[in-house]
Amino acid sequence: MATHAGKSASDTPFSDTMRQAKDAAEDYTRMFAEMKWHAVPDKEGLLAAHRRNMETFSAANRIALEGAQAVAARHMEIMQQTMAELTETMHALATPGETPQARTAKQAELIKRTYERAVANTREISELIQRANGEALELLNKRFTEAMDEVKALVEKATTQKP
Repeated sequence: MATHAGKSASDTPFSDTMRQAKDAAEDYTRMFAEMKWHAVPDKEGLLAAHRRNMETFSAANRIALEGAQAVAARHMEIMQQTMAELTETMHALATPGETPQARTAKQAELIKRTYERAVANTREISELIQRANGEALELLNKRFTEAMDEVKALVEKATTQKP
């Protein structure tokens, strides 16, 4: 993980936010555990489900952040590559002694190459974003399905325990 000058990976704004979210979730879980829930047959099961929900949200956020970092890094690489190519192109166009037709043909070829590269770069960035979002959404969807199964099991348990 890239770090800012003089900062460790645990001092990043994201790690601070994740630490705050974890602390808040632990506080919420503690308060939830201390509540008197007479109608809830399996308070521990409900708390465990809540913990799994929070862990899944945390993991999905981490995946999304890692995806955003990958997009930013690749975008920076593309910008550096583009600047190097721009410099090269300017030198190529500044070549003296070419006929106007040769210069126009060279410009057209450079424009075509630049356009094709821009489309390819845009597609690559789009795929990076889509992959990260897809992974995070898949994780959330899986947990949602599990949570609904857990709710169903809790309701069935509550129904069978009533006289």
